[in-house]
Amino acid sequence: QLQASGGGSVQAGDSLRLSCAPSGRTLNSHGMAWFRQAPGKEREFVAAIRGGGAYYSESVKGRFTVSGDVNKSTVRLQMNNLKPEDTAVYYCAADSTGRTYIDLIQEYFDYWGQGTLVTVSS
Repeated sequence: QLQASGGGSVQAGDSLRLSCAPSGRTLNSHGMAWFRQAPGKEREFVAAIRGGGAYYSESVKGRFTVSGDVNKSTVRLQMNNLKPEDTAVYYCAADSTGRTYIDLIQEYFDYWGQGTLVTVSS
């Protein structure tokens, strides 16, 4: 019920902007986030918005900016200075229950987008 877009193939140092919005009705979200899964690796947290704040993993802090409107279940991810290690399928997610106020773990997000591929070459 979430639609992610904006992925693509870029060179190291380039920028991309990902977007995510509901494909149908608004989800009455409490938090919105981006996760990513690189080939052969587990899915990991990237960034989130929740309760008026923004949260980042250490690996993207200073390079990525997350924004959006939790009430409208929309979230964007501006990715600057991309590195080859950022190559992954990026997933947006929404928390409709409020559990992410406990922790920003993927198990607490109950709606997911289909994923959009970001490929960064050196």
